[in-house]
Amino acid sequence: MRLRRLALSIIFVCLPLTRPAGLPPVLKVRAHPAQGVPKAAPKPPNILLVIADDMAAGLMGVDGDPRGPTPYLDQLAQQGTRFDRAYCNSPVCTPSRQSLFTGRMPHAVGVTQLLTALPDSAVTLGDWLGDLGYRTAAFGKTHFNGPSHHGFQELADTLDWFKHTKRNPPKGGGRRAIWRPFFDPTPVWLNSECSPSGLPATAEEAGYFVDRAADFIQRDPERPFFLVVAFHEPHAPFVFPRDWPGRFSPDRFSVPQVSEEELKEQPSVFAGLDARQIQGVQAAYYSSMAWMDQNIGRLLERLDDSGRADDTIVLFVSDNGYLLGQHGRFEKNCFYEPSVRVPLIVRWPGKVAEGRCVTDPVELVDIVPTVLDLAGHPRPPVLHGLSLASTLKQGGAGPHRDVVVSEYLENEEAMAISGPYKLIIGSGKRRRRDGLDNGLPLSGPYVRLYHTRNDPMELHDLGTDPEHQEVVRRMKKALLGRLATTREGLEAVPTWLNDTEAILWCLIPRDRDLIDPRLTWLDRWLR
Repeated sequence: MRLRRLALSIIFVCLPLTRPAGLPPVLKVRAHPAQGVPKAAPKPPNILLVIADDMAAGLMGVDGDPRGPTPYLDQLAQQGTRFDRAYCNSPVCTPSRQSLFTGRMPHAVGVTQLLTALPDSAVTLGDWLGDLGYRTAAFGKTHFNGPSHHGFQELADTLDWFKHTKRNPPKGGGRRAIWRPFFDPTPVWLNSECSPSGLPATAEEAGYFVDRAADFIQRDPERPFFLVVAFHEPHAPFVFPRDWPGRFSPDRFSVPQVSEEELKEQPSVFAGLDARQIQGVQAAYYSSMAWMDQNIGRLLERLDDSGRADDTIVLFVSDNGYLLGQHGRFEKNCFYEPSVRVPLIVRWPGKVAEGRCVTDPVELVDIVPTVLDLAGHPRPPVLHGLSLASTLKQGGAGPHRDVVVSEYLENEEAMAISGPYKLIIGSGKRRRRDGLDNGLPLSGPYVRLYHTRNDPMELHDLGTDPEHQEVVRRMKKALLGRLATTREGLEAVPTWLNDTEAILWCLIPRDRDLIDPRLTWLDRWLR
């Protein structure tokens, strides 16, 4: 098992994925719908989408965090509108990002697992805006997991940074240690020593992406641009440069209390972490988040220097959240609030309300229709989100969402939020292969219900409480409604199943054939 995890992690970082001969055909969603769409009105706004990796909501200074790790994001929030209850549509990188880029639920895109390739037929915001005359680029982590650029005319990721550092060795030497999650001891791959990366700030990956982005912004000022800058921070191992030691002391953090019941369900890999190690992981996470924030500040400064800031819609979001010891976990692969609630900020000077905090729940699939509506562009035929444009325009009223939905098919599990209640339902029949198994016998189907207003730490499960069965029934129906009505081009949900059975049927992962065969073979061999 350890060998399998190490091999997959090394491949994920180092292997340039291509589509080999004999790969099964990808899911055909539709022919590209943007073909032939009339060009937009003269001088439409530029769009800059900045994506963090594993940053939970509530950690910015503007959220009230006394450690103040994000001065530049705080300033961005004060210049625009932030959404306090934004939820990812899957608490894991690849499905969340492909859902965000397409405006469709992960199961509908055909990407519900970490290694799945985004189908060539999927229509991304890069495809759509490129056909509308935009210059498009994505620098950083996209997790497309294949050779296609998916509408981005320029693309640079970690492999490009590796090549750059080989051509331009850092002054004073140094290199980043290889990250070996689930193979090295847990305190090591979670960076509990709060150790810097080994590289100077001038040689780090985040700065390389900002430099590429700044160069892209400066070019061809007559055409609008759509630019994605996707940082790897603050994802484990919580990278920050060697000239940043001691930015956050472990002593500034506290160890969350964990109940005996939570310890029983704790993934085995996190068992045995002591208090000092937990504080060290938290300090490393915050240091990495602060390093990302500084680079975001540099990116926004370069946008200002270009003279195009007033004509640019800037969005900041994270692909998913992250638990920092709550419930005994350091992960995002579940539906506790820190795992699925993410920061979301939108700024457009003179067009978007400044200094406003919206508390209505929204989803990341809302970003595509929102961006297109703000910019005055037509939408693709099928989107699953709601436009937040009316909410953003100088504080107008926005759409009301009856239910928020997120799915994690690797564990055959889904979440629905309605009002103060959160419902979590899972099959309990799938042995986890994401490194986060708890070693317990499979439980079988389960339903959990939390009152997030009265129980913000989600400690008291009301799923079997007789007084809450009507709430459970109503929320199951709402969850099934979203899962069943977002399956364009896919097999319809069998009508003879009851609501619980139908939900569990929807949660079976069906995108395995889209994974690169080399990874599929290796996975089978090492299992």
